[in-house]
Amino acid sequence: MGYMDKYNQWMESENIDEATKDELEGIKDDLAEIEDRFYKDLEFGTGGLRGLIGAGTNRMNKYTVGVATQSLANYINSLGKVKKYDGVAIAYDSRNFSPDFAQEAALVLNGNGIKTYLFDGLRSTPELSFAVRHLGCAGGIVVTASHNPPQYNGYKVYSPEGGQLVPEQAKKVIEEVKKVGDFSNIKSIDKDEAVRLGLFNVIGKEVDDVFIETIKTQSLRQEVIQKLAADFKMVYTPLHGTGNIPVQRILKEVGFKNVYVVEEQAKPDGNFPTVEYPNPEEEKAYTLALELAEKENAHLIIATDPDSDRVGVVFRNKKGEYLLLSGNQIGALLTNYIITSQKEKGILPSNGAIIKTIVTSEMGADIAKSFDIQVYDTLTGFKFIGEKMEEFLNTGKNTFIFGYEESYGYLVGNHARDKDAVVSSMLIAEMAAYYYSQDKTLEEILNELYEIYGYFYEDLKSITLEGKAGMEKINDILSYFRKNCPMIWNGKKVCYVEDYLAQKQYNHERNVVKLLGLPKSNVLKFILEDGSWFCMRPSGTEPKIKFYFSTKGESMNAAEKAAHHLMAEVMTVVEGL
Repeated sequence: MGYMDKYNQWMESENIDEATKDELEGIKDDLAEIEDRFYKDLEFGTGGLRGLIGAGTNRMNKYTVGVATQSLANYINSLGKVKKYDGVAIAYDSRNFSPDFAQEAALVLNGNGIKTYLFDGLRSTPELSFAVRHLGCAGGIVVTASHNPPQYNGYKVYSPEGGQLVPEQAKKVIEEVKKVGDFSNIKSIDKDEAVRLGLFNVIGKEVDDVFIETIKTQSLRQEVIQKLAADFKMVYTPLHGTGNIPVQRILKEVGFKNVYVVEEQAKPDGNFPTVEYPNPEEEKAYTLALELAEKENAHLIIATDPDSDRVGVVFRNKKGEYLLLSGNQIGALLTNYIITSQKEKGILPSNGAIIKTIVTSEMGADIAKSFDIQVYDTLTGFKFIGEKMEEFLNTGKNTFIFGYEESYGYLVGNHARDKDAVVSSMLIAEMAAYYYSQDKTLEEILNELYEIYGYFYEDLKSITLEGKAGMEKINDILSYFRKNCPMIWNGKKVCYVEDYLAQKQYNHERNVVKLLGLPKSNVLKFILEDGSWFCMRPSGTEPKIKFYFSTKGESMNAAEKAAHHLMAEVMTVVEGL
C-alpha cells in the first residue's frame, strides 16, 4: 500500500478521531509531508518507538502507541505467565503528550486483561526499571524520547528483569506488531471500568521511598559528605525534566547542604524553552547553570536529561574555569573512584566486573584491569549491559561493580537494569567532594590517570539524514565501508575489522576470522595497529549515522592531533559517497 493510500485510509477510517483527521486535512496539498508521515510505519525496534509527534503511521500518536501496546499485550499473554498479581509498570517524562500516551498504553493493556501500575506523575526511567523489579511485574513501559528535541516522543518497553527488551524479546513483540493490522483490533477499555475491575492502579510515594533508600546504599564515603556538607557547593539542573525531585532528594538525604537549582529549568516543560536541545552532552545546555555557578562560586554542576537516565558534569578547576567532562571521562573517573574506594574499605569483590559498550573508551577498562577487575564489552545500548548483569546474577561468575557507556549513561548497584542519573548524580557529587577534601579538582585526578594509563582522546561525529532518502544514504555508507574500506588510515594499518552484522572479527594481518559472540547489529569497527579505532553505526533513536573515534598518545596534544587527522580522513571518504 502506497503512502497516499494510507493517508486516505486514515481520512476515511471510523477508528480515527476528528481532531486527527483535521490535522491531516491541513496537509492535503503537501505531498512531501504526506509521504514522510505515511511512507512507512513508525518502526518498533529493539528500543521500542521513537519519532516525531503527529498524525500518521510514521509518527508518535495514540494510534501508533495503541498498536505497540496491543502487540506487547499479545506477547505477554502468549507467555502464559500473567496472573492477577502480575502486571506492567508505566512511567512517563515531561514531554508533550507523555501522560496521554502513558494512559493510552495502560487502558489497552487493561483491555487485554493485564493489570497496570501507572505512576501518579512524572518519574525517571531508572525508577521505572526499579519499579518493574520491585513490584514483580511482567514488564514495563516508559514514555520518553530521552534527550531528543521537543518535537519528539517515544515509548520504551522493559522486560520482567527491568531492562529494555533485548533483540530476541523485541523480535517477538515486533512479530505481534505485524499481526495487529487494523486499529479496530486494538482492545481498549474505559478508565472507570478498568479501575472498577482492579486493572488500572496508580503508584507513587511508596515506590519512590524504596527507590531512594536503595540508592543511598551505594554511597561510598558518607563521612566525607558529612565533613564537607557546609562547604562544598554544587548547581543542579534537570533541564525541564523528571530529575528535579529525585536528584534533589538523594543529594539532600545523603547530606549535601549547598545544592543550587536552576529555577528557570526546574519546572517540567515538554517544550524545553530555555535550551535548544535538552541534552547534558551539549555545552549550550549549561548556559543558565554556568551563570548560577559563577554567582554562587559553585565547585560542580550536574545536569540530567528529560527522563533522568543520562547525567552530565561541569567542574571548576584551580584557575576558576568551568570545564565540561565527556562521557568517557566521567566513566573513567567513576571507575577509578568506585574501585579504589571499595578496595580501601575492603569491599571490592574478588570476582568484580565492569561492563561497557564497544564504542566506549578503553581508558576505564585499563583502569579496571590494573586492579584485576574483569571488563566486558557489549553492543551500544544499556539493555545489553542490563542483560550482562542478569547473567552475572544467574551464573555467579562475576559481581557487578559498574556499567557505563560513552553517551553519559552510568549505573552502580543492582536496583535497576538501565542507566540511572539519580544514583550517578549522588556518586559524582560524592567523588568531587572527596577529591575536594584532598584539595584536588577532577582535572587534576584526570591528569594523574592520564600519566598512569596514557592520554586517551575520543570524538564523535554525527550526520543527520532524515526521511526515506536519509535511511538509504546511511545504508549506502555502511555498505561502502564493508566492501571497499581502505586498509590504511592515518598512516596506520587496519589490523581488525569487526562487523557486528556478520558477527565476525576479521584479522587482516593473519587472515583469521573470529566470531564476536555478540548479537547482530549494523555496526562496523576498524581497529588500527597502534590501538586507535573508529566505529560507525546508525543511531537507534534518531535519523543519524554516528562515527566514533578513539586514539591514545603520550600527551593529550598528540592524542587529539591523531584523532582529528583520523576523523578528517574518514569523513572525507564519507562526504564523497
